Amino acid sequence: MSEREILEALRTVKYPGFTRDIVSFGIVRDVRVDGDRARFRLELSANTTREVAARIQEDSRRALERIGIASVEILAAPVPAPGGAPPPPHTAPTLPLGEEDLLPGVKHTVAVASGKGGVGKSTVAVNLAVALAARGARVGLLDADIYGPSIPLMMGTDEPPRRGESGRSLLPFERFGVRFMSLGFLVERNAAVIWRGPMVMKALSQLLADVDWGELDVLVVDMPPGTGDAQLTLSQKVRLAGAIIVTTPQDVALADAIKGVAMFRKVGVDVLGIVENMSAFACPHCGTRTDIFGHGGGRAEAERLEAPFLGEIAIDPSIRVSGDCGVPVVAADPDSPSAASFLAIADRLLKSLDPEPASPEPQSPGFLERLRRGWGSKGA
Repeated sequence: MSEREILEALRTVKYPGFTRDIVSFGIVRDVRVDGDRARFRLELSANTTREVAARIQEDSRRALERIGIASVEILAAPVPAPGGAPPPPHTAPTLPLGEEDLLPGVKHTVAVASGKGGVGKSTVAVNLAVALAARGARVGLLDADIYGPSIPLMMGTDEPPRRGESGRSLLPFERFGVRFMSLGFLVERNAAVIWRGPMVMKALSQLLADVDWGELDVLVVDMPPGTGDAQLTLSQKVRLAGAIIVTTPQDVALADAIKGVAMFRKVGVDVLGIVENMSAFACPHCGTRTDIFGHGGGRAEAERLEAPFLGEIAIDPSIRVSGDCGVPVVAADPDSPSAASFLAIADRLLKSLDPEPASPEPQSPGFLERLRRGWGSKGA
């Protein structure tokens, strides 16, 4: 019997109350096997109840007995008296055994993804990053959309990146309180990136490892649409806190969004929520509301998939204009309804990442005023 076989058996043990298994949760440590005897350690969080710990141990014993293990020794971290709540599934993300953490200074890495293109995923990623910064978080933004990098345009920077003092790492750009990097800074403008899977995986790994991100509370990663190599690479190389799925209300987009949710869950990544973009349009002249792409589909699918619904973003020409001008709407007009929607989504995300944080206070009015003026200079 091998350690791999032990881990595969333990992957059948679900964390009580969740659909995710204890191995992908990252609580299984130091697996040892000797013939028909196995030993491992459960690294439980401080607020795990005794009942939950006991159930995990019992289910683990049964899972190993089914594959022929006669003696199981389980070491568990001390837990408090009954009454604590189980940890959310994204509070202890881990890497597969043997993988190196490419982002040691990043507390939470959040993928912003979509099942198909054209739903405004990059717009949501950019404005979410600026909104998180406005709430006091230290934020990074990585453009992992290898084939269609749009962060340089939307963040208003087109300069080549600079290297750090060592010459081995790239310095991220910084505007609106957000550090950001994109493959778009490293290839010729308007050049088509025609790469096969291995090249995509290598490029993404280098963007993660070779950029001096520093200490961050949240790194927002703008993923390419679909369920391909970039998504798999990120889930394997980074301790993902979870993924946000962006969709429009229409059925065609929702069908692909469902596939995105299924893909992340299959690789053990928690879905932090669904965002419905282009939710409705209000005529600026008469105020009449028109559901151009339908309405409510994102919320309905979130309920059906048992995923959080983070919010709706209305169709607003100012979102498009500000993105094209390189000043996201949260920075260009922080008091607008559209900015308020992004800020509300940021609040819900922060709460899910840190249910009881030593919470960062929202930035001062002076910070918002700097946003109105296009805070920050181009470059690092």
